[in-house]
Amino acid sequence: MANSTKRTVSKTNGAVNGKVSLLSKALTPEYGSWNDKDEFLDVIYWLRQIMGVILGLVWGLLPLKGILGIALFLLVNVAIVYIYSNSFQKVDEEEYGGISEILKEGLMTSFSSFLVSWIILYSSLHVDFS
Repeated sequence: MANSTKRTVSKTNGAVNGKVSLLSKALTPEYGSWNDKDEFLDVIYWLRQIMGVILGLVWGLLPLKGILGIALFLLVNVAIVYIYSNSFQKVDEEEYGGISEILKEGLMTSFSSFLVSWIILYSSLHVDFS
């Protein structure tokens, strides 16, 4: 017979078997006890990837194009990460090598996701190929 293990989930903080999930940590203001510095940087990375796709879709729906769209993306992306890390999580930026290291985490891959989603949606909605 198969040996099954029980998995307990706390309803208050999203803990599984006494461990708090990364999503719970990311959504908890001023969580403060990131076990590993890479956990926080992973949250920043995936936040940026989601933002890149969402902003690309929004920019594609709006007829934004050119350097204005790119500049706005970079401004919004960096501003949201800065506000998240300094105001929402209130992490000690020196632990992560300074604010520039936090702001660089995942920026280029997010930019790539943004460009792909922006170009595909903009081209399909606003460009006449005939």
